[in-house]
Amino acid sequence: MQPNIQWKLNTMPKSDDRQLCVMALEEVKKAQAFHKSFPQYSVTPLAKLDGVAARLGLGSVCVKDESYRFGLNAFKVLGGSFAMARYIAGEMGRDVSEMTYDYLTSQKFLEEFGQATFFTATDGNHGRGVAWAANKLGQKAVVHMPKGSTKTRFDNIAKEGAKVTIEEVNYDDCVRMAAAEAAETPHGVVVQDTAWEGYEEIPSWIMQGYGSMAGEAAEQLRQMSINRPTHVFVQAGVGSLASAVVGYFTNLFPNDPPKFVIMEAAAADCLYKGAVANDGDPRIVGGDLQTIMAGLACGEPNTIGWDILRNHAFAFLSCPDWVAAKGMRMLAAPVKGDPRVISGESGAVGMGVLSTIMEDDTYKELREALALDKNANVLMFSTEGDTDPDRYREIVWGGAYQSE
Repeated sequence: MQPNIQWKLNTMPKSDDRQLCVMALEEVKKAQAFHKSFPQYSVTPLAKLDGVAARLGLGSVCVKDESYRFGLNAFKVLGGSFAMARYIAGEMGRDVSEMTYDYLTSQKFLEEFGQATFFTATDGNHGRGVAWAANKLGQKAVVHMPKGSTKTRFDNIAKEGAKVTIEEVNYDDCVRMAAAEAAETPHGVVVQDTAWEGYEEIPSWIMQGYGSMAGEAAEQLRQMSINRPTHVFVQAGVGSLASAVVGYFTNLFPNDPPKFVIMEAAAADCLYKGAVANDGDPRIVGGDLQTIMAGLACGEPNTIGWDILRNHAFAFLSCPDWVAAKGMRMLAAPVKGDPRVISGESGAVGMGVLSTIMEDDTYKELREALALDKNANVLMFSTEGDTDPDRYREIVWGGAYQSE
């Protein structure tokens, strides 16, 4: 028998909530305007799974499908590209609204700014996004990957022209390596979606970039006559995506925000451990962080994101690998009439969690605490497609990582 999902309702003491303004609606609009300037931009689909909703006894279930984002099969490029634009704007003493794709790819820009080198650490998707944006904008990129990273993800980054390595250390140590190299490089800057003391500006810009995805989803829900999601399930590694989504929807619905459910890989559940400790301070998980959810294998929380989550998350969940595998299979083979979503290991955990909470009475107490019933309108984010195709087939076709 496989391990259960562990959960903790949020009863932590509140802080002064000063980080919520990072995800102010006006800041997200700037990010959306920047992304819309790219010729590769299009709104990614919001899959409405009416069959699944009926089967689980819910009002609606919608999944934002980021496998279509800029042809990169994952959402991460939204953050890295906007952070680059904000950094360049700051270096030039200009406003980010002037940093359009046409300008950033022009000869005039090359003459006025030249080249910077963007350093980052990644399990795959973030580094690919940074490498892609650097390539498109004529900049340089250096990418370090933690041990256990797959050749497919390595190759996808390398083909964007970045200098890329796989190191014999975990993700958090790769972050430290990238930061040290950037500090020694002329026009070098680290673009990382985790914040620490003294490094908070760029991570806040990355979070705003992720806000583009949340903003699209909110508009798509309105077009479906769902004015407001009652529940938002969002996965977390360092917590940048989760806090971006939570911050955006809290600012969008300040008087009646959705219930936010934060889901982590059990092997790297630093946010869950912080919630269990219940003192408001973040916790760190060390070691190799072995999980199929490579995009969530981060053991040190983003300090900005932690502050937002501690104030606004409703529950924190620590999820074994079988949960993500179950979600992948459900989205790949949906109820008849529902659209199919190709969702990778880090993208599908929400579907696995939701179905398990609704169908397994082991989680009846959690289901009731969340008020998941026929009136619930649930929003989830499939943050990646089959970014590791061999692993995807091993799970979806081969049935790897069963719950029992």
